[in-house]
Order: sequence, then C-alpha cells, then structure tokens
Amino acid sequence: MCIFAAPAVAAGTTAGAGAGAAAFGATALPAAAFTAPAAVSFGTAAGLGSTLGLGATTAATTAATGAGLFGLGTKVSNLFLTSLGLTAGTGLMQKAAAEKTASQIYQSSLIANQSAEDAFRNQMDGLSERLKETKKSRAQEKFAANIQSLQAKSKIIASERSGLAVDVLLADQGRQAANFREAINQTTESDTRQYGRDIKGYLAQKSNRRNQLTSNINQAYNQVPTLGSILLNTAAQGLLTYAGLTSEIA
Repeated sequence: MCIFAAPAVAAGTTAGAGAGAAAFGATALPAAAFTAPAAVSFGTAAGLGSTLGLGATTAATTAATGAGLFGLGTKVSNLFLTSLGLTAGTGLMQKAAAEKTASQIYQSSLIANQSAEDAFRNQMDGLSERLKETKKSRAQEKFAANIQSLQAKSKIIASERSGLAVDVLLADQGRQAANFREAINQTTESDTRQYGRDIKGYLAQKSNRRNQLTSNINQAYNQVPTLGSILLNTAAQGLLTYAGLTSEIA
C-alpha cells in the first residue's frame, strides 16, 4: 500500500516548511507534527525586543539612558520596536496558518490516495475474475466442439459409404473442428491481451492521481514561509520605518 510521507516542518527554525517533498513510503505513516510559533507580546519595549531576538538588556539600557534606540529617543524607539514586533508577529501568524493549511491538505491527500489504492485493487480483482470466467467459457466451447466433431465422425463412419468418400468426409470434419478450436484459441489470446491493456490503463490512472496529490502537498508546503524569510522581511520593514522616523525627526 502506497503511503505519503509527511514533509518535515519545524516551526521556529531556519529550515522552515518550504522543503516539503512528499514521498511514498511502504510501512508506517509518520505523523505531521507542527509547533505553533510563540505568541507575540506587545506589552512593553523589552517584551518586543525579546520577541525579535534583540534581548531585554538592550531595551533596558535604552530606557535607562533616555537616549532611545539608535539615538531616536525613548518614545520614538518604542514606536520603532512596536513596528518591528507587529511585522514579526504577523509573519509568524502567517507561517502558523500556512502550516495548518498544509497539514490539512496532507491529511486529505492521504485519504484520497487510500481511496485510489482501494479502487485500483477492486479493479484488478474484477479484471482477474472476468478473465478467469472468460477462459473457462472458452474451454467449455472447445470441449463442446470436440464432442460435436467426434459425433459427426461417428455418423460418417456409420453411414457405410465407400472408403474414399468416408476419408474425404472425415478429413473435412477434422478441418472444421480444427478451425473452430483455433478461433477459440485466438479469442482467448485476444482476451488476455485486453486484460494486460486494461491493467496498464488502471495503473496509469492510479499513478496520475498519486502524482496530482503529491503536487498538491508540495505546493501547500512551499507556501509556508521560512523563519529566515520572516526575519528578512522584518528587517526590511524596520529599515523603512527607521528611515521614516528619522526623516520626521529631521
């Protein structure tokens, strides 16, 4: 039974969830575990600094000196840190939401893949049973043809015709029986070839379905932002905010 292996997602690490390559396993189904990012606190400048990895010491020193962060002053520094916290918090919430969506798609794909496997197995059983019954029917037809040929030959012999005429009639009857048996054999071979083509068709359908499900899983996990991208976006927004604040002060 083919089973999807869940792409590894580690919330709060640089690796992130973007490398979600869905592979098919053959034994156990690994559980997709997602760790929700820690809630962002917007109470104080020190709390925001800790959320962004700036450290409580820097925020405390800034507040104590009164000069503010980067010489912006305490009030403006708090606004700057709050802006960074909001940006980072939004990114983390988006990451958590994308991970939840990817997990749901993964679980639904597991169910769909199992349904496809069950349908394929039922189709194979049906094809095998049909071929078995067809071959049985052809064998019965061939047996009946042999009986009819023997009966016809017995009638020819019992007709008490001349030797040459009997030989000709027996030979003709033998050819008819042989042609009928050959026709049955060819039909049986045709049925067997059709059985093989049907199997290939069902295999192609199952493979296409599984590939589509794998693609859906990969697309979902590729939408999960990495921690690195969140930090980069936070830094970029911070630079824009800093430039706007310094221009207002100037």
